[in-house]
Amino acid sequence: MNNYAKITGLFICMMGLLATGFTTQAVAQSDNGWISLFDGHTLDGWKASENPETFSVKEGRIVVDGPRAHLFYQGPVNDHNFRDFEFKADVMTTEGSNSGIFFHTQYQEEGWPSKGYEAQINNSYDKDPRRTASLYGVDDIKETPFPDNEWFTMHITVEGNRIVIKVDGKTMVDYTEPENVDRGENVLSSGTFALQGHDPGSLVYFKNIRVKPL
Repeated sequence: MNNYAKITGLFICMMGLLATGFTTQAVAQSDNGWISLFDGHTLDGWKASENPETFSVKEGRIVVDGPRAHLFYQGPVNDHNFRDFEFKADVMTTEGSNSGIFFHTQYQEEGWPSKGYEAQINNSYDKDPRRTASLYGVDDIKETPFPDNEWFTMHITVEGNRIVIKVDGKTMVDYTEPENVDRGENVLSSGTFALQGHDPGSLVYFKNIRVKPL
């Protein structure tokens, strides 16, 4: 290969790398800054605690069905550590099911997550009066905002010391954490997200899980 060919080949290679970089940047910035946390096919980037068999992927959805477990995001986006963010997930409950979305939490091998807050998911689980979109144990909702067996979008925003939880665009919780609040680790800090498998009778589905760091 002569020098001209070598230089030409190097130029083409560099242009290809640049194009790939531009394409990756364009994808990362697409959809107004929203980044997918679930590829629709696998649980790559997620780690289940306690009873991993509770979580599976079928038909583009995360299926939660089994004994208590929590599925923590452990992937590369923001190094799975979020402070201010918007988070969205499409959720469908079934009759008598209970679940939740934890945020500002961290992986733990067993038990209920001890760090951060939980956005409750419960449309008809009668053993717990806290309904969907409750900021669990802090700002609770007693009315069911959405029926079972239909998809709804849970939208959680944390900015500064303010937490807003919406269901299908309707604000259900708008809570400002007081200064120097004393609730142990159940306060705003930073951390990852976790989906809850509550009990063997709770069948819940998640899809279109995405985040927008702020």
